[in-house]
Amino acid sequence: MGTRWSVRLAARAGTDLHALHAHIQQPLDQVVAQMSTWLPGSDISRYRAAAAGTWMRLPSDFQRVLDCALEVASASGGAFDPTVGPLVDLWGFGSSGNGRHVPEAGDIDRERTRSGWQRLQRRADGRELLQPGGLQLDLSAIAKGYGADLVAERLRARGIDAALVEVGGEIRGYGRKPDGEAWRVLVESALDEDASTEEMPPRVLVLDDAAVATSGDRWHRFEQEGQRYAHTIDPRTGCPVVDAAASVTVVAADAMHADAWATALTVLGADAGRALASARGLAARFVVRDGDAVRETMTDAFKNHLAQ
Repeated sequence: MGTRWSVRLAARAGTDLHALHAHIQQPLDQVVAQMSTWLPGSDISRYRAAAAGTWMRLPSDFQRVLDCALEVASASGGAFDPTVGPLVDLWGFGSSGNGRHVPEAGDIDRERTRSGWQRLQRRADGRELLQPGGLQLDLSAIAKGYGADLVAERLRARGIDAALVEVGGEIRGYGRKPDGEAWRVLVESALDEDASTEEMPPRVLVLDDAAVATSGDRWHRFEQEGQRYAHTIDPRTGCPVVDAAASVTVVAADAMHADAWATALTVLGADAGRALASARGLAARFVVRDGDAVRETMTDAFKNHLAQ
């Protein structure tokens, strides 16, 4: 996934940590083997390369992630789209090796015709996926979250009663620490902004069997002719999100949904995103630029997760 992972956990004395490390790495390797667009032999790469009319049987983890991706795509009106791969590559943010640049309008229109989550067709209760021709899945905005969830599931099954799992910034916490307290994490903010603590106070979340993910424009972006282009592509326009929030943080029951919704709300923008989040009862926080300053807004559900 091109990132790091870390796990904090409560284990019995004498636990073999080397074996536990391997037990954590294995499911993450499994996610990469299925969903990495950077590996030619991954399941998602094989789907990309499949001939038109080919039905591909999906591994169970791949199916779970795609189920969630399509759920969020539908609920967000297409702001989240797992078929956005061609556009991500076109702008130079994907695995194609293209340099980051502003493409021609005609190229954007062409790649948009190769995208669209509604084109995805499945059968056998979702276990088989049709390649209609030229469709490129990209699960980068959801797979890291699922990786954190999968590690948490494996640790629970191994008898680890409490853990805080982080994969590339997506976090899943469950159980209680040895002192009986729930896990607490500091919310990511716009670290490239010079905001005072009065303007942007630190926010600490309590993760009592919950997950948190953050999306925004400070992680991957480029500038051309004075214009900033964020790595988050709006599938509805084929272009990077305009005036993207510095960060959007979502708390959910699992990191997979938190990861996907953080991206969807980033695409929708602070106003429409907050309105949808409030309507759906999502716990979301938006940090947006306001001239030279930054400001935050959050839903009531998000406030309920803040440490008192």
